Amino acid sequence: MKLKKEKEKETKTTEPNAAPDNVSATAAETGNETVKGNDDAGQVLSAEAELKQKIDEVNDKYLRLYSEFDNYRKRTIKEKVELSKTASEEIITSLLPVIDDMERALKSLDEFEGHESQKEGFQLIFSKLKNILTAKGLTEIKAAGESFNVDIHEAVAHFPAPDEESKNKVIDEVQKGYMLNDKVIRFAKVVVGI
Repeated sequence: MKLKKEKEKETKTTEPNAAPDNVSATAAETGNETVKGNDDAGQVLSAEAELKQKIDEVNDKYLRLYSEFDNYRKRTIKEKVELSKTASEEIITSLLPVIDDMERALKSLDEFEGHESQKEGFQLIFSKLKNILTAKGLTEIKAAGESFNVDIHEAVAHFPAPDEESKNKVIDEVQKGYMLNDKVIRFAKVVVGI
């Protein structure tokens, strides 16, 4: 008995155009048509919602891709500028011992008398070299009398300070330090008072 009732229910639900027992056939047909119309409208609305969602996803992907490309472009421009600033670092670093030697030679020429023209010519060549390197961004690190700074100074020795003002200050400079466009390429080797 129960099986028979369940089969009747299944046939009623599977036959959409079948009229219920107490309703006429025309009323059942018109009722089903309105239900179909609502289903079509619901499908259209859900299709619109899906399309809007897809459009939003595509726009989001586009904006993310555009911002990633913009960040990449800015990063490469920044890297190129930094590279152009420090491109000559290796060459300038290799010239620093030559500058040191020229400074020592000028100091030794001061001791000799009678070689004024050679001393003057040597001084002109040295000043030209320093001017060229300064134009490329090379600057000397000031050390003598300055407070000791681990970012730009390298302590090679400690010496007892003659007074309180000289404590933790640079007493003597053993080797000059240099910066290239605000980047330390050689630390100043100094003697620090303790």
